[in-house]
Amino acid sequence: MFKLGIIGAGWIADKMASTLAHAEDYCIHAIASRSFEKAEAFAQKWGISKAYGSYEDLVKDENIDLVYVATPHSHHYEHALLAIRNNKPVLVEKAFTANAQEAEQLINEARSRNIFIAEAIWTRYMPLSKKVKEIMDSGIIGTPRVLTATLCYSMEQKKRIVVPELCGGALLDLGVYTLNFARMYFGTDIVRTVSNPIISPSGVDMHESISLTYANGRMANLQSGALCLNDRQGIISGTEGYIRIDNVNCPELIEVYRNYELVETYRKPYDMITGYEYQVMECRRCIECGLTESPMMPHAEIIDIMKQMDAIRKEWGVIYPNDKI
Repeated sequence: MFKLGIIGAGWIADKMASTLAHAEDYCIHAIASRSFEKAEAFAQKWGISKAYGSYEDLVKDENIDLVYVATPHSHHYEHALLAIRNNKPVLVEKAFTANAQEAEQLINEARSRNIFIAEAIWTRYMPLSKKVKEIMDSGIIGTPRVLTATLCYSMEQKKRIVVPELCGGALLDLGVYTLNFARMYFGTDIVRTVSNPIISPSGVDMHESISLTYANGRMANLQSGALCLNDRQGIISGTEGYIRIDNVNCPELIEVYRNYELVETYRKPYDMITGYEYQVMECRRCIECGLTESPMMPHAEIIDIMKQMDAIRKEWGVIYPNDKI
């Protein structure tokens, strides 16, 4: 049995617990919250054997194989560092940290101790994510030229979205997915970035469009936000056809069109629980193989995307208390 300990007992921890409740050979061994009562209620809900009223107690539990950090962005660095310094492998919820400086320091600390650490950006680990690249490389849509990705939800009332002290805003919560989507399929040779945000009265981004131009003439147009609902589609357009992906953050359906005619369809695995299981499965594989990072989301990629988001936020004037100016 592969045992997780979760730091933070919010909604995303709840989703991980509900996922692993249906996964063979995996379980949540312990949950920690700053409130013991909250941790105990979470443990009772999901049949978890240990509830801790402090994060320090959880990371000292010798029965934990992997610590999952499920607190707000503002606290990822602090809580992941706590786990690393207690020699625990760590899966950190996206966005990995508040900024690139924190990401580099965290990864360097893990490397110095030979401890595994990964970012829980599930898009990278989903089975259909790999299939998209295979379809692109097959030539069925000709030469890929333009990528679009949208990811929006109505979340303007959520505290973690609107409060700067929690590193709020749409970019770190949703835009990180569209940026990863573009990087997975169009690469890193970006020669121009143009963006346009809607900034809230509290000073964080609530909606943004980001356009990336690449050295090879390709373009990615990305939109993410917390002000509305949208189709959450990704489309990769080529000279002879296009690929349509349902749910850019959690691909569930791929349709391949050639000359505007549907020619291939791919669906999520029949035994997929929520999709959260794949990142935990990859962590287990890496830990058992003695790896300190996952090739599905290498450390260099984590840092580069944090730098990309730092540069975009700087242009917008969105500043967090975690930023060193």
